[in-house]
Amino acid sequence: MINDLLQFLNYENIYLIANIGVIPCWFLLIFFPRAIFTNILVKSVVIPALLSTAYIFIAYQIYITENIFEIFNLYFGLNELYSLYSNEGFLLIFWLHFLTVNLFAGNWIVNDAMTYSVSKPFVIISLITTYFTGPLGLVLYWLIRIFYSKKINYYD
Repeated sequence: MINDLLQFLNYENIYLIANIGVIPCWFLLIFFPRAIFTNILVKSVVIPALLSTAYIFIAYQIYITENIFEIFNLYFGLNELYSLYSNEGFLLIFWLHFLTVNLFAGNWIVNDAMTYSVSKPFVIISLITTYFTGPLGLVLYWLIRIFYSKKINYYD
């Protein structure tokens, strides 16, 4: 049974499950940001814990099959970064990191927008941009938020 589970949890399936799994979270943030279900599923530790578990599982797989310490080569230049991410395991770890951080940023946007009563269309545009591009969506929201809050804070 454990062997069947390990065979199922190959890199491709983890990628597909993670990609499909975060989409409902984004829909909840966009359409039902105040719902109890959104609070339980998206605004809690549930999704980050699941993505982190996948991250740890892949890191362990890399550790037992390859040299996980190759990750430190990414600091030596773009060629090393390129060669590191040509490895499926490291690429998937990057992708899980991307999904997790973007979802965290989207969650922050929704919470902050509620605090400053930012118009829903602006929040939706910011969330969609954050889903696809991460930092660009966060900066877009921050610029919109300046007009709603009438101030610039670096620590909120």
